[in-house]
Amino acid sequence: MNIGFDAKRVFQNRSGLGNYSRSTLRLLARFYAENNYYLFSGKPDKKIFLPSENQFIVEPEKGFSSLFPDYWRSWALYHQAGNLNLDIFHGLSNELPLSIKKTRTKSVVTIHDLIFLRFPEYYSSVDRQIYSLKFKYACRVADKVIAISLATKEDIIHFLGTDPQKIEVVYQSCDPIFRKPVSAEMKSAVKKKYNLPDQYILFLGTIEKRKNALSLIKAFLNENIDFPLVIAGKPTAYISEINDFLKGNPAGNRIIFRHNIETSDLPSLYQSSMVFAYPSVFEGFGIPILEALNSGVPVLTSTGSCFSETGGDAAMYSDPYNTEQIGSALSKLLNSNDLRQSMIKKGFNHSRQFDEDKVAANLMKLYSDLVIK
Repeated sequence: MNIGFDAKRVFQNRSGLGNYSRSTLRLLARFYAENNYYLFSGKPDKKIFLPSENQFIVEPEKGFSSLFPDYWRSWALYHQAGNLNLDIFHGLSNELPLSIKKTRTKSVVTIHDLIFLRFPEYYSSVDRQIYSLKFKYACRVADKVIAISLATKEDIIHFLGTDPQKIEVVYQSCDPIFRKPVSAEMKSAVKKKYNLPDQYILFLGTIEKRKNALSLIKAFLNENIDFPLVIAGKPTAYISEINDFLKGNPAGNRIIFRHNIETSDLPSLYQSSMVFAYPSVFEGFGIPILEALNSGVPVLTSTGSCFSETGGDAAMYSDPYNTEQIGSALSKLLNSNDLRQSMIKKGFNHSRQFDEDKVAANLMKLYSDLVIK
């Protein structure tokens, strides 16, 4: 098959949507090398992603499109897509070109979450309007819609009114680097690099209100937990709210903030921790949970949303708004090595359903079924 992709975030986004896009392309090239994969990008940066032998970058043709790549992405790439005789065009990050129907190619779009509709207070009105138009259009014109979790599928049906028969749940995988045990020497080097203690509780993710780090901090302090808490991730304006809370609190020195963690250091960060605490209010899938399970770390996360899909019976759950419950669960995990070891074993077993070969096979079946129709 000839399969095209909206690859904007493959080359321009180093986090969530970019990671999903790169992982998808890597898996397809590895497990289904017989196909040709065309990566449509107005500004391809090969420092972020280097295509394999069966992957080909498609850039705007010279002229107006090359001067205005965003216009090309939405309105003009159908010319080149049509010339490539694509069997499938896949929008990897919630969007499809506005000219996709002109290609007469079967189209697929991945919807990651509808948090901007479920929690509109986290977004500006302008962003909500733009996202709403793009998501609704993509789900309307796509031949198939991929939801990355059952929770996301339910939101697509509820908020966008999309036919359930049109939506397929295809889970994502995480980078295999998380499953590979890190040496003691490497762990020590990473701790030294970021000035971290030998043992700690880990929170990893963008430090934004929805991720709910402040509730974790309150639970940690109220429970008077001895182990340090490491909050690692990209800061947003929300960190000011956290700092205001911590002002004058002498116990605040047991909370360590670290930003700009290199991807290659993340396995060490996970595997050196005693517990991974992720009290997010809502996610589309919750990839850090899967990374932690693959890293052999017990997970405490939230009830509701998609969390039980990602964590299964391997994680412990608490109400993200109940700091007393979060603190009690943390103490329970930290005080029982037997419980942690049991959860680690369950985590490895549960995470097998998200293995790369299974994820790739599910995606390829969706493509094949669509082409046959």
